[in-house]
Amino acid sequence: MKTSSGPRPKKKTYTVDEANAMLPLLRAILRDVVALANELRERYERLSRMQESDGLDQAHKEEVQQLIEEFERGQDKMHEFEFELEKLGVELKDYYTGLIDFRHLRDGKEVYLCWRLGEPEVAHWHELNSGFSGRRELASNVLNG
Repeated sequence: MKTSSGPRPKKKTYTVDEANAMLPLLRAILRDVVALANELRERYERLSRMQESDGLDQAHKEEVQQLIEEFERGQDKMHEFEFELEKLGVELKDYYTGLIDFRHLRDGKEVYLCWRLGEPEVAHWHELNSGFSGRRELASNVLNG
């Protein structure tokens, strides 16, 4: 039996230009992700309220079952979106705002290029461990790097 003990493949790194070139596709995917995330939250909240109710009649029990099935289908669809983004080498950070990160080499160090749905272009970066709160604007002299 063969085991893989070698180094793991490196994750894709993007230049700013490459990341910006991906935005038309990512906007389409992330609009769907954000809409689905909100639908799933609404279904979950509705399900929770209904399941807390005592003495559901048969019609409400059937509605609960239908909501559960719709919720599960929605989760499956979200997993498809996540897999698609993963194949593109993009990391989804916030389902509700469409926040994503691209791995990027900045001065020889791996960082994230950070972009959120609604922004016109990739214009921010942050350290791998700092998150959105550590976002900094890209300096104009590195915009093509």
